[in-house]
Amino acid sequence: MQKSDILIYFVAVILGICAGLIEVRIGDLLLTSLFVLTSTLVLGFLRPRHAWRWPLVVAPFLPLVELAVHLLLGQRLYRAQVWESGFGFVTGTVGCYAGVLARKGVDELVRTNK
Repeated sequence: MQKSDILIYFVAVILGICAGLIEVRIGDLLLTSLFVLTSTLVLGFLRPRHAWRWPLVVAPFLPLVELAVHLLLGQRLYRAQVWESGFGFVTGTVGCYAGVLARKGVDELVRTNK
């Protein structure tokens, strides 16, 4: 693994934690889903090879942050919150492959004819 890969994984973990904090603090499923979608879109654009890894890095932090807040701060979790945190995997998958598609489009546009 290269240093740039370690940095991008670190950024992905930070984005996942931020998504979990948005879910806990604001509690809006749409905003959280849009954040996860945008995060994985950028990650898929930056590193399009093996794009399936980005939802697996970002999305698990939604339920993990909710669990940590429940255990550490005693905030009550509702069943709907736990289930809706699973939507991060769906929006993350759509986002990462949209980023790959955008990267391919940009590569085709700026490709020089030889």
